[in-house]
Amino acid sequence: MSELRIVFMGTPDFAVATLKALVENNYNIVGVITAPDRPAGRGRKLNESAVKVYAKSKGLTILQPTNLKNEEFLKALKALHANLQIVVAFRMLPKVVWQMPDKGTFNLHASLLPNYRGAAPINWAIINGETKTGVSTFFIDEKIDTGDMILQEESEILPEEDAGSLHDKLMAIGSQLVLKTVSLIEMGQVETIPQRETKDIKTAYKLNKGNCKINWKQSLDHIYNLIRGLSPYPAAWSQLINGEEKLDVKIMKVEKELINHSLPVGKIVTTKKQLKVAVTNGYIIIKEIKLPGKRAMDVKSLLNGYSFDENAKML
Repeated sequence: MSELRIVFMGTPDFAVATLKALVENNYNIVGVITAPDRPAGRGRKLNESAVKVYAKSKGLTILQPTNLKNEEFLKALKALHANLQIVVAFRMLPKVVWQMPDKGTFNLHASLLPNYRGAAPINWAIINGETKTGVSTFFIDEKIDTGDMILQEESEILPEEDAGSLHDKLMAIGSQLVLKTVSLIEMGQVETIPQRETKDIKTAYKLNKGNCKINWKQSLDHIYNLIRGLSPYPAAWSQLINGEEKLDVKIMKVEKELINHSLPVGKIVTTKKQLKVAVTNGYIIIKEIKLPGKRAMDVKSLLNGYSFDENAKML
């Protein structure tokens, strides 16, 4: 059994893979810090985080602070006597928390730092048309994702890959990178490199309704990358104008067709089996779409029960 006493901090599925890898490699996880239970769904039933569900199944000690500077929480955290803290997809930590263990607090981030610091690195790498990304481990400091780097591993972004499949790929690679990082810390062999600060560092901004809206005037590739970079969650959206109807629709899966045409941007073209939108240098072919209040459906199912006006368009 390792002499390390580890506190793990994380909330979503992405973090579970790493916690599971640590547990299965017999590391001593003395505590798990995760988000408080949140009401979800129509019944507003309290929902436990993915990390909490897994931690409970393994009988691990769980803390769910609402405020990371709360005296009670800090006392409980100190009482765990951890000498290493590992953070995966959690929130920004106050100095009093990340400075606590004598071997430090390190984070796993889903990008090749210093690029794509911030909340949505997987999405923005695809949205910006990158062909490679990766995962990085680094020791936490005062700012967001700026600390000294420990290890990095690259991964290819395939031309048709979406945020969902890249998330799963990086989740698996990341869990292994954390194990390598922990092993170096355990053996006292960590060598860190400061992140280089350059003017052209790309940022992984928080996603919101504004930056998830499709601008049909942009290039075919730009629109295609935006849609796959936001699929399956939170999903790119557009306003559909169909006769008197104005609907905010989410566009989940698409293909692209590079071809010259003379149709106005945003015009919808349909056949019995196909739904496509005219853009400046071709068409975005919609494969899966979600109408308000409905589940996502393939276009063939949509066209069976929904008809488009001849002047229908996407705005």
